[in-house]
Amino acid sequence: MKKYFLSLILLLGISISATAGKIVTDSIYSKKLNCWQKYNVYLPTGFEKSAKQYPVVYLLHGLYGNYSNWDKSGGMKLIADELIGTGEACEMVIVMPNAGASDVRNYQNGYFNVEGWPYEDFFYQEFLPEVEKKYRIMGDKEHRAIMGLSMGGGGSVVYCQRHPDMFSSCYAMSAWLDNKTGQVGGKNQKKDKLLIVCQSVCDNSAIDFVEKADDATVQKLRTVKWFIDCGDDDFLMDLSVLLYQKMRDKKIKAELRINNGVHNWEYWHLALRNALPFASRNFAK
Repeated sequence: MKKYFLSLILLLGISISATAGKIVTDSIYSKKLNCWQKYNVYLPTGFEKSAKQYPVVYLLHGLYGNYSNWDKSGGMKLIADELIGTGEACEMVIVMPNAGASDVRNYQNGYFNVEGWPYEDFFYQEFLPEVEKKYRIMGDKEHRAIMGLSMGGGGSVVYCQRHPDMFSSCYAMSAWLDNKTGQVGGKNQKKDKLLIVCQSVCDNSAIDFVEKADDATVQKLRTVKWFIDCGDDDFLMDLSVLLYQKMRDKKIKAELRINNGVHNWEYWHLALRNALPFASRNFAK
């Protein structure tokens, strides 16, 4: 019996190592932002030896974070290796862009255009085209997904709302979807970079977008697969529920999961295990 278990462990170890991808840190110079921007890319096993193109997931970090968080804090590589190895997720490239830093009061954060930080222009006009060419990404709606946590969860929803022709699915984790009641920063914020990003989340409210969407926009939103995931003790939970209610009112199909948890990496680590298979299922076969 002991030999059986040792053999099983050895076989599992061989299986995991055989499907081990790698993380590459790269950078791009942005004329829009007037600076170099680093990013991480997960490449599946055999990428270098293959000539094929891959589907892609854009995985966005939260406020106080950067491009390295999903790997260092979220265990992204181990999760992706496991899910691809077991067949729960298909082989894919996972791109983790940079949209901030931990010093949120002195360094601009956020996925939206604000004065001196036209990040959304950078993402669509510079970042996405270069990355998809460099890493042999299929580059169509059917093979592109977006997801993220907190600020990145809200960013992924808004990006998908504005460009439903570009993404097959969106998975929002603990998403920061609005800030009208001061969920982040409070109501009496001093004038600094944090105030700017908080205001940008108000100005680009994912909830307002659905509420104001006309029939033509609603039809386009229905072409995306939506998943909203938040912890029951998360201070942003009410926003997730409200977004789901607004989408349901407009008959935009979405999945809502309120699970046990708070706004932390323990929750997002588990959420990613659901998010990558969700994206995979909704890629064109």
